[in-house]
Amino acid sequence: MKKSIYLLFTLVLSTLFFADCKKDKGEPPVLPPQESMVIDFSNFSSAKKSIELLPGQKGTENSNWAYAAVVAGYWNVIINVNLAVPVLAFKVATEQTPVYISSKTWQWSYEFTLLGTTYKARLTGQIGSSDVQWKMYIAGEGTNSFAEVLWFEGTSKLDGSGGQWILNQNALSPVAYLQIDWTKTSTSVGYVKYTYLKNDSFLNSYIEYGLTSNVLNAYYTIHYYNGVKFSDVNIEWNTTTHNGHVKSIDYLGDSNWYCWDSNKVNIVCPQ
Repeated sequence: MKKSIYLLFTLVLSTLFFADCKKDKGEPPVLPPQESMVIDFSNFSSAKKSIELLPGQKGTENSNWAYAAVVAGYWNVIINVNLAVPVLAFKVATEQTPVYISSKTWQWSYEFTLLGTTYKARLTGQIGSSDVQWKMYIAGEGTNSFAEVLWFEGTSKLDGSGGQWILNQNALSPVAYLQIDWTKTSTSVGYVKYTYLKNDSFLNSYIEYGLTSNVLNAYYTIHYYNGVKFSDVNIEWNTTTHNGHVKSIDYLGDSNWYCWDSNKVNIVCPQ
């Protein structure tokens, strides 16, 4: 009799334990959208990398668009060259299925290849009371091998409406390099801001990208070190017709807008 009671007691405890574990497990956190890490540079992607922003080039056929493209291009290089590995790692994570580890923490584990190097990635997401804590660990194999490092981390709101990433420079230099703040509006990311964190002459530079309901429905607000001093640039354009305008007191000499049409050719700005 005592043995039966003991077995029944053990069974009840086991059932409660596993039920509690199942309850604690819940659903995995929703990954932030891929767009939370990448600003859209497509309207300015064909500017020649060799262009020099010299006074003598002002007024050339497409100089207004070209100036906007080169300034935006500084930031495009940061993502596409310096941070190509973590950005791709996160993109691949969005295609994986996570597993539950413990303490409301889920993990995405996988491999990916970039330029002949294979990387092992491990992304964890821990659900908190008001947000999700994210950590991306990456290790390299082959000729560019390196031990697993925490390459970037961040947070996102539980409802997926916004968050922040902090990315380190690279695997060998784990110092904070770039902060990304993002906001999701409706079904898409409508605001992304990169802030440069490394302690050099470019420190505290930023580019802010957003979408609006205006005719020129996309914009960049840029504050950057131009090699001599910090400079401010405003750019607005239409994401469908691709016409737009740019404003920069330091380069263009006044506070007026300078426009281009859908063919990137300079035009007189409409009143």
